[in-house]
Amino acid sequence: MRPTKLFPIFISFAFALFGTLAVFAQDAAPPDAKPARGPRPNLLAALGLTPEQIDQIKQINADQRPQLQQAVRRFREANRALNMAVYADVLNELDVQTRLREYQAAQSRLAGLRFGTELAVRKVLTPDQLVKFRDLRRRFAEQRATDQQQQRRRRPFGPGAGGPKPGQQASAPPS
Repeated sequence: MRPTKLFPIFISFAFALFGTLAVFAQDAAPPDAKPARGPRPNLLAALGLTPEQIDQIKQINADQRPQLQQAVRRFREANRALNMAVYADVLNELDVQTRLREYQAAQSRLAGLRFGTELAVRKVLTPDQLVKFRDLRRRFAEQRATDQQQQRRRRPFGPGAGGPKPGQQASAPPS
């Protein structure tokens, strides 16, 4: 995979992690509460955030949410417009280039806001919390990779997936 293709994946992954942190920060459980059930760890409990840190993270998210929502909306619109320009009945390369620049600007704005939010949250964490967060992020990535591998194994074969084509029978496995 080329590095340029990894950037959107990294952005999505980082946003998901900090988005999870933001959700938990908004619905903070008392320190003696049991960890939440489900696939996501209770980051507040795992990181040991203080009430002051939780308040700071809530404020960061509240401040950034409107800008982030607008940037996401603009990015989707730019993506849709670029797609429409590329697949228009009559190709207008100037229009495609204009839409591509708009898409790139929207993508850059969105990345800047997301990383700016992450940086602000990172500044709230203590060095020990940062170490814990990195460990949780690593484990989350490993679990996600494992889940994706399992999903790929469970997918039925179909056209283009290396399996039998419609109307063909699968050959018997070798004995």
